Amino acid sequence: MAEFNNNNRGGAPGSGGSDRGGNNRGGGGGNDRGGNSRGGGNDRGGRGGNNDSVQGDSDFKEKVVAINRVAKVVKGGRRFSFSAIVVVGDGKGNVGYGLGKANEVTDAIAKGIDDARKNVVKVPLYKHTVPHVMEGRFGGGYVLVQPAAAGTGVIAGGAMRAVFESAGIKDVLAKSKGSSNPHNVVKATFAALAKMRDPLQIAQARGISLSRVFNG
Repeated sequence: MAEFNNNNRGGAPGSGGSDRGGNNRGGGGGNDRGGNSRGGGNDRGGRGGNNDSVQGDSDFKEKVVAINRVAKVVKGGRRFSFSAIVVVGDGKGNVGYGLGKANEVTDAIAKGIDDARKNVVKVPLYKHTVPHVMEGRFGGGYVLVQPAAAGTGVIAGGAMRAVFESAGIKDVLAKSKGSSNPHNVVKATFAALAKMRDPLQIAQARGISLSRVFNG
């Protein structure tokens, strides 16, 4: 009788142990967790893959035009904050500018980049230069922009240079004749670029060739 009980204990629990380890925990639980729950992880990967519209922003390159430190006098002393004006562009005619303010320089630049990407405008280009002469004004800022021959380069000041390089303009002659405040200079430059007319659209509207637009 003793041997019979030992065999039952060794056999029946052993078979029960294989059911628990193999089928219930290893088989059922493993398949449910590995197949279904983590299979949802593929859905998460799908969400990440649907950000194709955001990938266009990765083509933009940022240029910090100026960083200004602002001091506020409080009861305990002076509190410093920073403001940064940033220009972003893809080098293909799309360019924008933004202003960011924060207690840290990096945070101010990050806010400026986000603001600049919300204010992107399309600038007409013709052979890597501007199509015609144009003036721009904003506040005390006054700039003059005119096209240049191939190989001239960007002949412009610091704030204007950042705008032209971000827009993809490689040959241009520009002069700032007003305020030297970088905020006014950048906004005046954008005002001049915003008034530029696309020569292709003018040729189509007049029903003439592109060469006659420039040569008469």
